[in-house]
Amino acid sequence: MSHELRTPLNAILGFTQLMSRDRSLDRTHRNNLDIINNSGQHLLRLINNVLDMSKIEAGQMRLDLSSVDLHRLIDNLTAVFELRTHAKQLAFQVDRAPNLPRYIEADEGKLNQVLMNLLGNAIKFTEIGSVTLRVWAEARQEAGGRRQEDRSLCPLPSALCLHFAIEDTGAGIHPDELDTLFGAFVQARAGRASHQGTGLGLVISRNFVQLMGGEILVESWVDRGSRFCFSIQAPVMQPTELAIVTSGQRIVKLAPNQPIYRLLIVEDQAENRQLLMRLLRPVGFAVDVATNGCEAIALWQQQQPHLILMDMQMPVMDGYEATQQIKASSDQPPIIIAVTGSAFEEDRSAILATGCDDFIRKPFQAEVIYAKLAEYLGVQYLYEAAIDIELAPAPIAKCSPKGIVSVDLQVMPTSWIRALNQAASSCSDRQVLQLIAQIPAEHVTLAQALTRLAEEFCSLNGGSDSTECSFDRAERFHLGQSNERF
Repeated sequence: MSHELRTPLNAILGFTQLMSRDRSLDRTHRNNLDIINNSGQHLLRLINNVLDMSKIEAGQMRLDLSSVDLHRLIDNLTAVFELRTHAKQLAFQVDRAPNLPRYIEADEGKLNQVLMNLLGNAIKFTEIGSVTLRVWAEARQEAGGRRQEDRSLCPLPSALCLHFAIEDTGAGIHPDELDTLFGAFVQARAGRASHQGTGLGLVISRNFVQLMGGEILVESWVDRGSRFCFSIQAPVMQPTELAIVTSGQRIVKLAPNQPIYRLLIVEDQAENRQLLMRLLRPVGFAVDVATNGCEAIALWQQQQPHLILMDMQMPVMDGYEATQQIKASSDQPPIIIAVTGSAFEEDRSAILATGCDDFIRKPFQAEVIYAKLAEYLGVQYLYEAAIDIELAPAPIAKCSPKGIVSVDLQVMPTSWIRALNQAASSCSDRQVLQLIAQIPAEHVTLAQALTRLAEEFCSLNGGSDSTECSFDRAERFHLGQSNERF
C-alpha cells in the first residue's frame, strides 16, 4: 500500500516542482501550482500518519538517529509558522534559551513532526491572541548539594534534557476530554467542530516522544488556551559530526570541465521515468532508461553507466534481483541508489542488503536527487545565481512597488529572505537597507522596488528604528551595486 500510494504522489509533487522552476509562469499559474503542491503535501502527511500508526500498532517503530542542527530546525519551523499565524493575525513567539546547544543527536524527522503537529494544532484552535514555542536545555546535575535530575526524562548519563513547550490562547480542552485526548482517531470538541484532522496527530506525537525518552504533558483551560510540554534526551554533538547540508540554491547545470556522467533510470512507471529524465538531462547528465530489471542488466552491460537509479518493485524482474546480479557481475560495479515508495525502515535494511549503495524514498525532492549524485559521483553544479553572473542575462522584469511576489525574491538565498522578513517584521529600516544593499547589480530593479516599498511604509509610520526613518541614506549603501556573490 505504501508503494501504491506514494508512487503516483511522486509524479504529482515531482512535476509540480518541475513546473515551478519555469520563470515564465505568471502569478496565476504559480498560485495554481502552490495549491496543487500544498494539497499533495497534505495528502502525503495523511499517508505518513496512517503508515506511522501501522508501525506503532505493530511495535515496529524505531529511532533513526543522526546529527541535527537544532537551531536550524527551530529557524525552519519559525519561518513556516510565522506565515500561518500572520494569516490569522496571531502573534507567534519563539523563546529560545541562551544555553540551547546547536548540535544534538536525535531523530530529526520525528522531532520535527512532533513540533509540527503541536504547533499546527495550537494555531488551528486559536483565533485571538498568540502561539508561543519555548525551548530550553537542562544538563544532568550531580547529587549532593545540587538538585537531582528527573531520571524518567534523562535516564542516560550522557544525555542532555531538552524541554519544549507549546502554548496558545485558544479554545482550550474540556477537563473530561483530557484522558482520551491521546487516543487514535479521537478529537476533542474543538477538533470535531472544525471538521479538520484525523485524530492521529497527538497519538503519533506521544509515541514519538516516548520513543525519544520522554512524555507529553498537557494543561488546558477552556476558552483560555492550552500548554503542551515534552522533554527528550539528546547528546550534544560537535559540528564536525554533522552531515553536509545543501545550499538551497536552484541547480541549473553541471559545472564545466567535468566528465560526462552516464546514468541509468530503472522505473516501470512512465510518469516517474519522465520526471527523472526531465530533472537530469537538462542539467547535463547522459541518461538511459529501462522499464524492468532485465532491461537494466542488458543496458548495464552495454553502456556501463556510472550510477543507476533503481526502482525496487517492477514486473518481469524486480530491483532486488537486478541489483544482486549487476553487483555480482563485475569487480567494479556501478553505484546503485534505490528510488522506491517503500516507507518502512525494515524495507530500507532489506534494500541495502541486496547491494544498493543508498536509498531515496518517493515522493522525493529534486534537491535530494542532485545531492546524492554529488555525494557519490563527486559532480559539481552551477547554481542559478552563478549562472546569472556568468551569462549576464537581461535584468528581471521591473517590479512595481505593489507587485513584488515571492518568485521575485528567489534570486536571493533563503537565509537572506529570512533575514529580510525578520528585519521587516521588526520595522528596522537600517537592517532592511543593509540587506537590500546585498542584492547584486543585475537585479537592481528588485532593489529599487524594495526600497520604494520601504520608503512608503516608513512614511506611513513616521520612522521605525530609534533613529529617524531616513531612506535617503540608501545612497550610502549603493543599492543594487554590491559585488557580493551568493
